[in-house]
Amino acid sequence: MTYFNLFSNILVTKGASRILISDLQRNISELYPLEFYDIIEELKSKSIENILGSYDAESQKFMHEYIELLLEKEYGFITEGNWDGSFPSLSYKFSEPSEISNIFIEVSDTSVLDRIKESIETLRVKYLVIYCNKKLSLNEFQSIDLQFEGSVLNGIEIFSPFYDNVDEEFINHLSQTLTGIYSLVFYSCPKAPVKPKDVFRFSLQFSQENLKISSCGKVDLKYFNTNISKVTEAVNHNSCLHKKIGIDINGNIKNCPLMAESFGNINDTSLEDAVIKPGFRKYWNLTKDKIEICKDCEFRYICTDCRAYTERNHTNSEGLDTSKPLKCGYDPYTGKWETWSKNPLKQEAIRFYEQQINLNAAL
Repeated sequence: MTYFNLFSNILVTKGASRILISDLQRNISELYPLEFYDIIEELKSKSIENILGSYDAESQKFMHEYIELLLEKEYGFITEGNWDGSFPSLSYKFSEPSEISNIFIEVSDTSVLDRIKESIETLRVKYLVIYCNKKLSLNEFQSIDLQFEGSVLNGIEIFSPFYDNVDEEFINHLSQTLTGIYSLVFYSCPKAPVKPKDVFRFSLQFSQENLKISSCGKVDLKYFNTNISKVTEAVNHNSCLHKKIGIDINGNIKNCPLMAESFGNINDTSLEDAVIKPGFRKYWNLTKDKIEICKDCEFRYICTDCRAYTERNHTNSEGLDTSKPLKCGYDPYTGKWETWSKNPLKQEAIRFYEQQINLNAAL
């Protein structure tokens, strides 16, 4: 008897209309018909001969084709005899030693970074993301980099408006002097002044969009990430808010800068005190498996989440918003994408958030 064995690094995620097979070693995911799921499940427990014996000639042909596809994609291998238990399963446990993994802060004056520097060390933060709504000079970029030199941070990412002085000489000088900044994004850029090169010490992106904090939360295939660390975090925790801190333009400490609830202000509250306040971690363990519609989506472990902008139509017994992200246009029941902002069922939520944005702008 021969048996098909699925490699332990292969994750099969069942959706309402399709399945997603993710290769967590090669960091790729591919879509397949829903009936493929039952075939893979059957192959886990029965020999190939027994399975084929239960089908007619036509069905056997299709079964052979499915097995050939699994082998061609290197999702598994065939053995003589049942080797069940001989290959340990991949652990989907997620471990992150840092108290906080990411801080996302919106600033108009980079001097406010001084107020969180000590907390970054205490909480052993891994990544700092800075969104700046004013143009940063060469000296300011270098000052930020120097400010966190030797810190516990693995790296800093900066979003900054583009302006004419940001030319090839400017970028080359940054590349020669920066050590802690791993990503630079210049937005509102009509035309990139330089092509990104592998020789730069950081990733470089020029965006024509006038990127705003409120641009966050979009769900799109181009943002999906088949990465074992990201996937295991999504299996166990919220893929957006787990171990994250957001700080808005006014210094309010939140789960995300776009969320309404605040847990203090950096002018009078340390980040250490904020993260232990009641309710700060309430969304940390809200997985996609607990969010309406997302729980039936085949992309749920490679997609991110958004609790700042949701459809606002579901709340669980703990009072948590378990609605689908507002800026997602995918329907897992039909397997089709649409422009999310044109969906008539989302219009009430869209109007609510537009009012909130206008209200905050007026304050």
